[in-house]
Amino acid sequence: MFRPLSVFVGLRYSRAKHKNSFVSFISIASILGISLGVTVLIIGLSAMNGFENALRDQLLSVIPHGELKTVDGGYKDLQKSLQTVESTPGVTGATAFITFNGLLQKDNQMKALQFRAITPATESKVTRIERFIKEGDWSLLKPGQRSLILGKAVADKLQIKVGDSVTLLMHQIGQGSKIKAPLTYQFTLVGLFEMGGQLDSALAFTHIEDAKQILSLNEANTIGFSVDDVLQAQQITRNAGYKLNDYLYINSWVNSQGYLYRDIQMVKSLMIIILLLVVAVACFNIVSTLVMAVNEKRGDIAILKTMGASKWMLRFIFIVQGAFNGFVGCIVGAVFGVYIAENLTAIISKLEVLIGHKLLSGNIYFINYLPSQVNANEVVIITATAFLMSVFATVYPAWRASNIQPALELGYSH
Repeated sequence: MFRPLSVFVGLRYSRAKHKNSFVSFISIASILGISLGVTVLIIGLSAMNGFENALRDQLLSVIPHGELKTVDGGYKDLQKSLQTVESTPGVTGATAFITFNGLLQKDNQMKALQFRAITPATESKVTRIERFIKEGDWSLLKPGQRSLILGKAVADKLQIKVGDSVTLLMHQIGQGSKIKAPLTYQFTLVGLFEMGGQLDSALAFTHIEDAKQILSLNEANTIGFSVDDVLQAQQITRNAGYKLNDYLYINSWVNSQGYLYRDIQMVKSLMIIILLLVVAVACFNIVSTLVMAVNEKRGDIAILKTMGASKWMLRFIFIVQGAFNGFVGCIVGAVFGVYIAENLTAIISKLEVLIGHKLLSGNIYFINYLPSQVNANEVVIITATAFLMSVFATVYPAWRASNIQPALELGYSH
C-alpha cells in the first residue's frame, strides 16, 4: 500500500520508544487528557440534552403550554372562546379548567396543593398526564361525586390509597377581612399518578363541575392549550389572548417554568467552554511532547534533510506524529463518552442505591433521576473539534523541526 514518506515516518515516530522516558510520559498524558476532556464533554452535553428532553416530554406534557385566565369570574361565552383559541395559528388543542389552592387533610397529616379542575373529555387535547396515571383513570372523575386524582408522593405522605376519603379545606374571608373557619369538603381518591418530579407532590386533579360548585362559578375561568412549538408558546399565547374580549391574565409555560430551560441552556454553554479549555490544555501537552521529540530526533532530521527531504515533508512528519496522539485520544474519549452517556441513568441509579441517597430529589427538581440523551451530531462535532485543536498544537514544533540546520547537527563546517 502506498504511503507518503512523511506519514510513514510520523507514524513510526509515534509508536517508537523515546530515549527520554519523560517524553513518553508527557505523550501518554496528552492522550489521556484529550480522552478525558472529550469523554466528560460528551457525558455533560448528553445529560443537558436529557434534561431538555425531560422538560419537553415530561414536564411540558402535563402542564398547558399556554393559559388564559379571566380576571374576575368565569368566561361569558366559553364555547366561542374555546373555538377562537383553537383557531389561533400554532395552537394544537384547548380545554377549559379551573385552578384553585387548597389543603388536603387525612387524620393528622396535611398537604397544601394546587388543584386543577379539568374537563376529562378534552384534557387529552392539551396534556398527556394519563401516561403517568398508575392507578385509576380520567373516566373515574365524574361530576357531582367529588372524586380526586393525586400524585403518589402526596398519597404516601397522607397515608391514603385509592378508594379512601380525604378532606379538602378551603379558606373563606368574612366581612371586614375577618378570617372565618375554613370550609370543608369530602373527596374520594380515585386515582394516582407518578411522574417522578415536583408535580407529584404539588398537583391534584378533580372534575370541573365539582370546582364550580365549591367556588360558586357558573363557568370555567381558565382556558389551557398546547402549541406545536413550545419555544414560541409566549407569542402564540399572546396572539390567542388578544383575540378574546374578556379581561385576562395571559401566561405561558415560559412564565412559570421558563427558568428551567434558560438554566439548562446556560449550564450547557458554560460546560462547552470550560471543557473545551480542558481539551485545549491537554492538546498543548502535545506541544511539549513534540518539542522534546524534535530535540531527540535532531540527528535524524539532519540526515533526512541531507537526503533531500523538504521543509514541508519534515513539518508533516511531526504534524502526523502529534495528530496521531490527538486522534487516539479523541477516539478513545468518544467511545468511552458515548458508552457512559448511553448508560448514565442506570449508572447513577446504581450509585444512588449504593450510597443510599437520591442525587436528584423530586421535591426540588422537576424530575428525580439523571436523564441522558446522546446526540450523534454533537459527538462528531466534539471529536472533530478536539482533533483539530490537537493538529493545531503541532504547528510550532513541526515548524521548528523544519528549521534545523544539518551542517550544525552533523558536525560539518561551511
